[in-house]
Amino acid sequence: MILYPAIDLKDGNCVRLFKGDMDQATVFSDDPAAQARAFVEAGCEWLHLVDLNGAFAGEPVNAAPVEAILGACKVPAQLGGGIRDMKTIETWLDKGLARVILGTVAVENPALVREAAKAFPGQVAVGLDARNGKVATRGWAEETELQVTDLAKDFEDAGIAAIIYTDINRDGAMQGPNIEATAALARAVSIPVIASGGVSSLDDLIALRDCGVTLDGAISGRALYDGALDLAQALAALKG
Repeated sequence: MILYPAIDLKDGNCVRLFKGDMDQATVFSDDPAAQARAFVEAGCEWLHLVDLNGAFAGEPVNAAPVEAILGACKVPAQLGGGIRDMKTIETWLDKGLARVILGTVAVENPALVREAAKAFPGQVAVGLDARNGKVATRGWAEETELQVTDLAKDFEDAGIAAIIYTDINRDGAMQGPNIEATAALARAVSIPVIASGGVSSLDDLIALRDCGVTLDGAISGRALYDGALDLAQALAALKG
């Protein structure tokens, strides 16, 4: 199981939100590239990047820090937030991103997801962000009536690389991940599932690893910044 350190970008800074609320942002670094290098030096094999402003704007906003991270780090990185058309997808992949994450368009324009997954095999993931089991879009500001599992099944034959499943109520709250819902989603589809939201300790990671179904990975942010989770120790445990 891969551990993806999260770098969430707001106004050029590395931040963490509380339950997806842009007004409850804690700034952890004003140099995202330096933070990314620190994660890589500690041994991480992937980076998870989010353009928070972009998620609300519907287009890339924090392009400069993302490009700085890509220039500073040689490990693969995935990015979500404000990626809603083929041109933006192509631009980011040309700049060296290993994988783009499509969230809002997975609801509003699923045909684009299918087109992109076909054009860029292995480089397109779908971000399913849920509040009480229902998918939220546009930076988590708009809720839909779509159930996570139903939407995930719609992409079963699309050839996407992974599903990043976030329980919004757990994100940044340091209350542990929603293991039951994550495992249920992983059982429902053959697409690799990455857990996100609430991973706050080594015990949480181990619980995800041992949840009874194979997960592709887990994303952690605040716990790494707060020191509640030691990255090197976590990586060693997941490899063991």
